Amino acid sequence: MLFTACSWGLTWPQTKYLIGLVPAFSARAACGIAGCVFAFMVAFLRRENVLPPRDQWVRLIAYAMMNYGLFIVLTTQSLKGLKASEAVTITYTLPVWASLLAWPMLGERPTWTKIVALVLALGGVTLLVGADSAEATWEKVPAALMAFAAAVMFGLATVLAKKHPLRLPPATSVAWQAGFGMIPVVAIAWFETPDWNRVTLLGWAAIAYISSIPLTIAYLAWFRALRMVPASMAATTVLVSPMIGVLGSGLLLGETFGPRQILGLAMTLTGVALAARG
Repeated sequence: MLFTACSWGLTWPQTKYLIGLVPAFSARAACGIAGCVFAFMVAFLRRENVLPPRDQWVRLIAYAMMNYGLFIVLTTQSLKGLKASEAVTITYTLPVWASLLAWPMLGERPTWTKIVALVLALGGVTLLVGADSAEATWEKVPAALMAFAAAVMFGLATVLAKKHPLRLPPATSVAWQAGFGMIPVVAIAWFETPDWNRVTLLGWAAIAYISSIPLTIAYLAWFRALRMVPASMAATTVLVSPMIGVLGSGLLLGETFGPRQILGLAMTLTGVALAARG
């Protein structure tokens, strides 16, 4: 889980950098397609059976949309209107939503700790997004809502995967989910006109990293963890992701946080930590 959290956190500033070079969905499609190919290579090297059972196709496509397709679409839109540090912080409120959704779906009743966690997380995000001028804040609202939607959906996928796990080998599961998940991303990217000559050496390195580590290896670790621990605990170490994302955004993109943003980040991470522990 620690490896997963760190690799996912580093993805955000690299993706923000990439979409400054080529259109956003073209960048995500390139990473996703390469990641799908890489995942199938891993599956073949592990000698896994890559053909899913007939009764798993519907569940496989649904999880692919939640874990990859719609999640990537929503987070890409959020990155267009938010700093990478803001987008990663909002999206990784997902442990809060996983904890709340685990009540009706898994019977894990919410405690007062989880309620306090929700209040802290929402309050922190409000401070984070509202730290700029009033005009800039309203411009950020649609992007922030996209990040929230991605967080809720990934939290739902986490709980569903715990309740109804896919009966597929690990790498095969990742490969097919990445493949199906890329369909809406590629469909949107089809209308873009990227100039790949603008991609720098650092940009190609980012594509190589994103397509292999976070899109494949980290998901293998994530799905493995979901089989081993309760759904609410599975998201605990994900708390590291926004911290890594914020640090990476500062180093790679030069993004800075003022006192209000720092307070918002601290409140959000505290809320996420309480939700995961609760």
